[in-house]
Amino acid sequence: MSLKVRINDDMKAAMRAKETARLSALRLLLAAIKQKEVDERIELDDAAVVAVVDKMLKQRRDSVSQYEAAQRFDLANAERFEIEVLSAYKPAGLSTEQIVAIIDEAVTSTGAIGPADMGKLMAVLKPQLAGKADMAEVSKLVKSRLGN
Repeated sequence: MSLKVRINDDMKAAMRAKETARLSALRLLLAAIKQKEVDERIELDDAAVVAVVDKMLKQRRDSVSQYEAAQRFDLANAERFEIEVLSAYKPAGLSTEQIVAIIDEAVTSTGAIGPADMGKLMAVLKPQLAGKADMAEVSKLVKSRLGN
């Protein structure tokens, strides 16, 4: 079953169970997927759906930090619930040890030695780790590895 079909089935289940908050989050996700399909005139595969989920998760995390800074904990909790719902559609991520091993392999293959090589290294890592790891975390690990 494709990820898009699974999300649609989960939306129908939430509708039947009258879970309004979950239903709202799933509708937002399906709307974002549909918007991407209409904009690009393509049918999204699972990898592209995961990219949409990642983008929405990043937006929600940013919103949580802004709401907490503004002392709006009710809105922050609503965003956290959406993060929980959306996270169910991400594939299992790689452990930090696995990410470090991939970074070490990429450092060896590219010959990266210092902070100036970070862009070259990230260009190699992004296709390997996109959707499997938080790229902000990967960036931090690369910076520490290259001595930034």
